[in-house]
Amino acid sequence: MTTRVTLISPALSAALREARFADGPLDAAGRRQAEGVRGGVADADAVAVAVAVAGQLVFASPSLRCEQTAEALGLVAEPLPELRACAMGRWHGLRLDEVAATEPQAVAAWLADPAAAPHGGESLEALHTRVGHWLDALPADARVLAVAEPDVVRALTVHAIGAPTGVFWRIDVLPLTATELSGRNGRWNLRGGRPLRGASE
Repeated sequence: MTTRVTLISPALSAALREARFADGPLDAAGRRQAEGVRGGVADADAVAVAVAVAGQLVFASPSLRCEQTAEALGLVAEPLPELRACAMGRWHGLRLDEVAATEPQAVAAWLADPAAAPHGGESLEALHTRVGHWLDALPADARVLAVAEPDVVRALTVHAIGAPTGVFWRIDVLPLTATELSGRNGRWNLRGGRPLRGASE
């Protein structure tokens, strides 16, 4: 039996635009974009956003932007703690450029070493372990759709393809794109970065 997991990245928010270590509501443009693709993905090989698949589990990272994206897409999604964003400790609420200006060595260490957590929060290594355990524990025939934080999508992608944790920074996750994982017996295949399309596109 094949496990299929579709991860949808959230629509734009002010925090995402600013590269800020924070949650927040979708901005007006992000909400319009999400509502614009609501129900428009009918291709069974893509993401059946508005069509309930029998037995499909629908989750969201427990953040406001992911919950609002799911709502705008017409999904009733269960917030899942395992899919929470990386905990950023004392950097929470700050922009990356702000932290880089005041703590350049700490930021350099964080970017270079997946085990580093100079902010006092969660290391990228710990994030990978957490989301990897969730992915590997899914039932063999599970069908999962999740609106997930960009860092969670990155970490799950790295885990699924068995890449070194440091590859995390080389993966771009654009807003409102689908990353699809399919696997059996611990081996995963990846189809990444597919933009969601509206019904008229």
